[in-house]
Amino acid sequence: MAVFGVGSALSSPSAQNPAPGHVHPSAPIPVQGPSIGSQVRVPLGESGFDVFPLILGGAEFGWNVDLESSHAILDTYAELGGNVVHTSDSYSAGRSEHIVGQWIHSRGLREDVVLAVRVGGHADNPGLGPVNLIRAVEASLTRLRTDRIDVLYLDATTDTASALEDTLATAEWLVETGKVRAIGAVGYTPAQLVEARIFSSAGFPRITVLDVPFNVLRRHEFDADLRLVAGAQSMAVTPSHALEHGFLAGRQRTRLRGTLSVRGAQLAANLNRRGSRTLRALDAVGGELGVPDAAVAVAWLLAQRLVTAPIVNAYAPEHVEELVQGVGVRLSRAQLADIARASE
Repeated sequence: MAVFGVGSALSSPSAQNPAPGHVHPSAPIPVQGPSIGSQVRVPLGESGFDVFPLILGGAEFGWNVDLESSHAILDTYAELGGNVVHTSDSYSAGRSEHIVGQWIHSRGLREDVVLAVRVGGHADNPGLGPVNLIRAVEASLTRLRTDRIDVLYLDATTDTASALEDTLATAEWLVETGKVRAIGAVGYTPAQLVEARIFSSAGFPRITVLDVPFNVLRRHEFDADLRLVAGAQSMAVTPSHALEHGFLAGRQRTRLRGTLSVRGAQLAANLNRRGSRTLRALDAVGGELGVPDAAVAVAWLLAQRLVTAPIVNAYAPEHVEELVQGVGVRLSRAQLADIARASE
């Protein structure tokens, strides 16, 4: 059932009209005053931060979304109660960080926003070796116009050569100097995460947050071993690709003709029987609850054990409104089972 609605999303057409001519009897009612979402917070593992259980990603900022539209998306997210923004030094070669930094500075929200940054993929400072890691963090701080990164995600997918001990020793210096407050990981194997925990007993900072590509159609990367280690170490899991490049929002259901863009090719990869079955299952559950498919996909992730807050990207403010509705939805066992069967 839908347990609460959030802010202006309650008055959006998509929230009240999941299907033309059909208004769900329990559809949310517009509210005035502070967003209910501003009161919704969960611990981000053992990082020390309390966060809204949906993280706004900046992967599209500076690429498919210009500065003005990016700021409108960020404004909507903050108005609905969101307080975590995720970006990377590799998103649009750093333009995403510029856009996020300008928004935080112009709105005066640095103390209210948990800033999560992934490093390791920028062409100027590639990998996680000590020198490049420090340079990458300094460059990100400059672009973001801030003196600290709240959660620094170390992207191991970009570097298989640097020694984990050297990376963590550098992370220790970054934490001690106040440039970084908590450490996250991307692309580390279960064995590396166990090794990292052993190093933490020697004084190195603990990895407290884990980013892994994960959604109803993409479950293999968050395998049993990774789940076991994440659970044993009380990590907060913040799944990326929550909507599988936008496919699970249900807007694109037929193949496009001609040459495909990068995004078009990503969407086309799921335009098959399995993808169609999954969208129909999301349609059915969304129709029952009066919410869009994107909200159901978010609710599915939040129903999974260990998941704290999915990372989602948006192209427009109305997409944020749809996504945030998923935080207020609790799927029944029957609904979860229907979605699982469809996505097999």
